[in-house]
Amino acid sequence: MSQEESAGSKLRWLWLAGLVVVLDLGTKAMATALLTYAEPVPVMPMFNLTLLHNTGAAFSFLAGESGWQRWFFITLAAVVSVVLFRWLKSLKPSETWSAIAIVLIMGGALGNVYDRVVHGYVVDFLHFYWSDYHFPAFNIADTAITIGAGMMIIDIFRQSGESKSSTD
Repeated sequence: MSQEESAGSKLRWLWLAGLVVVLDLGTKAMATALLTYAEPVPVMPMFNLTLLHNTGAAFSFLAGESGWQRWFFITLAAVVSVVLFRWLKSLKPSETWSAIAIVLIMGGALGNVYDRVVHGYVVDFLHFYWSDYHFPAFNIADTAITIGAGMMIIDIFRQSGESKSSTD
């Protein structure tokens, strides 16, 4: 198999990034249309739908800044997406787990960057809580990024375990 065929085999996973973007933007549009800003709608114990706008990053990091962070996060997401795409192209045929992790992160980054470009903030609406502790609201893009990052962490431990067993 040539290098081009090998790269193409992992690029086929880009559909998953597209699916993340479509689901993310669709659910954000529904939340914006159906929910009133900052008014929780109970769905089940410990979970509400609550429309919020986040001008910062994860956990509203830098949300209180004057607006420069919008362009910083747009640039960061664009650079990260390019790096992830190049990484995806360089994967070996056996690295499917890594390919899925990369496209989940890429799809989430692109979903949130769309919000930043179009709205100036990211739409969040999934709101979990326990008693008086409220986890920051998030969205489908954030979920995909978290799952992808978790997969990468698991992969690091898997590779570490494989290299230890091969040296034994």
